Amino acid sequence: MNILAAIRREKRKLEKQVGRLQRELDGLRGAAKALRGAATDGFGIAKKRVMSAAARAKISAAAKRRWAKVRAGAKKAVS
Repeated sequence: MNILAAIRREKRKLEKQVGRLQRELDGLRGAAKALRGAATDGFGIAKKRVMSAAARAKISAAAKRRWAKVRAGAKKAVS
């Protein structure tokens, strides 16, 4: 039964640590909220960056042009 008692003691110790860390985290979140965005880096969910279809098309066309130059250079080097 000594092993079981040791496990229970360890469980209580870890639960206390979790509670202490949770209180610290709550305090940090409260401070970040009080500063209204000045210190919210890493505390909130990052917004997803949205790109328009036209912007994606421009990027795709530019990449295709770059690769076409690379392929053209490779053909010249081989010939």
